[in-house]
Amino acid sequence: MTALEDFLARSRERVEHALDRLLPPAAEPPQRLHAAMRYAVLGGGKRLRACLVYAAGEAVGAAADDLDAPACALELIHAYSLAHDDLPAMDDDDLRRGKPTCHRAYDEATAILAGDALQTLAFQALAADPRLSIGPPRRLAMLARLAEATGSLGMTGGQAIDLGAVGRPLGLAELEDMHARKTGALIRAAVVLGALAREDLNKATLTDLDAYARHLGLAFQITDDILDIEADTATLGKPQGSDLRRAKPTYPALLGLAGAKTLAREHRDRALASLAGLGDNAKLLIQLADLVISRTH
Repeated sequence: MTALEDFLARSRERVEHALDRLLPPAAEPPQRLHAAMRYAVLGGGKRLRACLVYAAGEAVGAAADDLDAPACALELIHAYSLAHDDLPAMDDDDLRRGKPTCHRAYDEATAILAGDALQTLAFQALAADPRLSIGPPRRLAMLARLAEATGSLGMTGGQAIDLGAVGRPLGLAELEDMHARKTGALIRAAVVLGALAREDLNKATLTDLDAYARHLGLAFQITDDILDIEADTATLGKPQGSDLRRAKPTYPALLGLAGAKTLAREHRDRALASLAGLGDNAKLLIQLADLVISRTH
């Protein structure tokens, strides 16, 4: 096992335990809602956003225990977005992470409510988790950044642009803006929240990490678009070719596969260039950037 593989395995196990503690027990009323929340969150996924929280925190010397709450918050927001994104009114998907989507396993109304509850739980984790030892100003900064990344100027706005773009062409700048919001905003928030767990972090380092995350988010989405064409359903854990069938705007549709792969590498390189000031402390972040464009799912 490589150092990166060991880090990823430890991070995934750590955030899984933290999420299990944070989520209400399935037996606690209302049981069906709580069971759906746990179904949507636990036991699957790459946990990339949590891993980025831990990697960024480690790069700046943040205490490990102060990274669990932001890691959970990012995963809860991501899970909520997937539960809603899969609904018939949105992407109408039946499969997520290799198992039935939340609304297929339960029902549409329960999936909507589960997503709503997961979103609020994310903010509760940052506001009130007693294991998070940082002071109120830093908690407030984390909450503000997560809210911005989640709302109409971030992920939710990107989803709205995505829905409105189905069946019509987008230029490269429009496509980049859409994905910088829809996918990139949470990836940027993950890195920034991990860094904010260090109380005395200087602004220049935070700016560099934010630039790294901005380019990483775009490289991630471009690679997702490529995998929608090249990978199979079993590997992806969701239906292969779904973007093509819905006539959704993608980087391969605009640039071709070769052009999309070149652009993903360019954004990876820009991400790495932003880490120069961190030196050897950025090793994990560098390896994660390489993993983003070489992954198979």
